[in-house]
Amino acid sequence: MITKGIKQLCAEAEQEIETMTVEQVMAARNDPDVQLIDIRDIRELWRDGTIPGASHAPRGMLEFWVDPASPYHREEFASGKKFIFYCAGGMRSALAAQSVHRMGLAPVAHMAGGFGAWVKAEGEVEAKEAKLPQAK
Repeated sequence: MITKGIKQLCAEAEQEIETMTVEQVMAARNDPDVQLIDIRDIRELWRDGTIPGASHAPRGMLEFWVDPASPYHREEFASGKKFIFYCAGGMRSALAAQSVHRMGLAPVAHMAGGFGAWVKAEGEVEAKEAKLPQAK
């Protein structure tokens, strides 16, 4: 039997990290010191699109991409920018932001309501095309 559910874990994460509204993210997203990070599965991006200018860092690889000692490290995460994470509904991104915050990445935040709230607020969306393997 589990002792904590996902709602409690997310609530605890939001006590530890900054939670931004869609409107705050819309106002901050063009700041050159801010980088939006879409942590959804690539199939979600293909299906629903993404926020223009956002980087994709799938949730399953995030900690590996953040850690400079990892063979999977992405230099983007050593840029010193503020990282605002988002997912579909705001739960995975709360946990992701908490995890990388605990690793020492700062400043970080997550967007309440996720991509769904962004779309509902009529935020700009761009298509993400599937990259198919090249024929040999």
